[in-house]
Amino acid sequence: MPARRESFVQTLRAQWLGQQMRQLREQRGITLKQAAEFLERDFSSIARWERAEWPFRRGVVVSLLDLYGEHDGRERNRFIQLAEDAWRTDRWDDDYDELVDASFIDFPWLESRAERIYSWDAFLMPGLMQTPAYAEAVIRNAEGEGATDFSVGKWLQLRIDRQRVLTRDPAVRVAAIIDEAVLRRPVGGPAVMRGQLHHLGDLIGKPNIDIRVLPSRVGLHAGLDGSFVLFGMPKPYPEVAYAETLGGRRFMESPTSKRYALAYDRLRGVALGRREAAELIAEIKEGLP
Repeated sequence: MPARRESFVQTLRAQWLGQQMRQLREQRGITLKQAAEFLERDFSSIARWERAEWPFRRGVVVSLLDLYGEHDGRERNRFIQLAEDAWRTDRWDDDYDELVDASFIDFPWLESRAERIYSWDAFLMPGLMQTPAYAEAVIRNAEGEGATDFSVGKWLQLRIDRQRVLTRDPAVRVAAIIDEAVLRRPVGGPAVMRGQLHHLGDLIGKPNIDIRVLPSRVGLHAGLDGSFVLFGMPKPYPEVAYAETLGGRRFMESPTSKRYALAYDRLRGVALGRREAAELIAEIKEGLP
């Protein structure tokens, strides 16, 4: 009888590991054929592992790291831990704080792969919709007294680069529900806010962008725990929810992410529609000094 193929749920951990292993192989100038010969496998097996169609096994990862000349203990631990946890879909942050830096499965990586990006923004404008002047004011505030022109410029360029997703082909669906208080919060001063609100008004007219406003008259609602972002990933990968607090960043796959999806739907149900949102944004802009 033919061997039964093991079923495998393709997770984002597995996809991330596959991408990282492929990049490491290419950096070392090693071909799929050479890696396959080293492992005494068919080269198509390596390709499937790198595409996360099959799960990388711990032993395979260890052997490939030896072949690729990766001997740094911290890096090896990172790859091996991902291989051991490739089947998991729960929170990432607690497991990897000691193993990876802040770029691990981060915003740009998710944004570049998502088919849908939905956000609830309770305090600031959505990052993808910020003007450079607004973004600079936010970054300088976050950096505090230690802010330098170099560090601010670096983070600002990253923010601008991320916004290319809005014009990506094929188009990604971007939707944001913004609290009315965000529209009235004087970030950077009147001139900066005027430019930001004008930009927001322009974005509302884009076919792939949906901007709604939660009016201040709404009392208790589903977003009182703070801002969050939902990334709708292409099949077979799960939806990812992101939330940030003073305690750290939280990336969550299903089933935890479903709570955020339900909260977003509830918020959308009480938010102003696109036309009413556009009118309120224009009204607030005209009222600026």
